[in-house]
Amino acid sequence: MRMEDTSKYRKFYSDDAFWHKLGRTAGKMGIKLTYYALVLFYTMMDPATPRQAKLVIIGALGYLVLPVDLIPDFIPGGHVDDLGVVTAAIWQILKSITPQVRKKALDKLTTWFPKSDPADWPEIDEQ
Repeated sequence: MRMEDTSKYRKFYSDDAFWHKLGRTAGKMGIKLTYYALVLFYTMMDPATPRQAKLVIIGALGYLVLPVDLIPDFIPGGHVDDLGVVTAAIWQILKSITPQVRKKALDKLTTWFPKSDPADWPEIDEQ
């Protein structure tokens, strides 16, 4: 799926839907997808983030919260399509992601993954 295709998913995004989805399924989504989704969310909330980047983020998060996916979330590996869309959005808006956003996302991960080792958590490579 090309990133420009995610624009049709913008209408499905809301902050409430985002937090509901993450709160309900973060454990199933895994640390990487949850972290990337949080990074996108907090980047979108940053007033310094350019409008175009925010539109990319809203499209990707709209796809994430959409109840009907290309690959249904309830089957094993069902979050692969979500990870692909979210990762593509991360790469598109990479320059807008600040250290403060990364820290907020990592701090929030501790609430959903308290027993995991933060040394094993994903990081977004700026290169």
